[in-house]
Amino acid sequence: MAIQQTNQRTKPEPFPLNDRQVLWSRRLAVSTAVVFVLSSVFPIGAGLAKDTAAFPKWWGVLDVVLAFVLVIMALVMSAIVGRSIREEDEEAAYRAYRFLTHGILVMLVVFFVFGDRITWIYCLIGLAWRTWLLLYSLPAWFAAFRASPAGSPLE
Repeated sequence: MAIQQTNQRTKPEPFPLNDRQVLWSRRLAVSTAVVFVLSSVFPIGAGLAKDTAAFPKWWGVLDVVLAFVLVIMALVMSAIVGRSIREEDEEAAYRAYRFLTHGILVMLVVFFVFGDRITWIYCLIGLAWRTWLLLYSLPAWFAAFRASPAGSPLE
């Protein structure tokens, strides 16, 4: 009697990107990373500020606008690159996850050492969802940078 393996996950072959999609996906990945860094300044600044009421009114508006743009850019990047994520990209993302989880321990140290100097209510939620978005779109980021045009020797 032959033994059949069950619960095998079958993953379709990655969908190759054309030249234009490769170029746009890389540009979008870099732009998204820049917006991610800029957007992260707002919750960090609010958490370190002694008096957030002293911030100009545009600070909060710009924070929300940049956060909205960041989410849209990350989702568009994931949609463009999502079907071209290869196994190597998933493995690279996994290695990055393993490294980035050490950030949780770093945040605990920051909390215990500097906890009384940080207004956590102003920064924790913003940093948490940005971290989630980073981890969610990480395979797409790797795929965008490793992408090669359809029919190229790297395929």
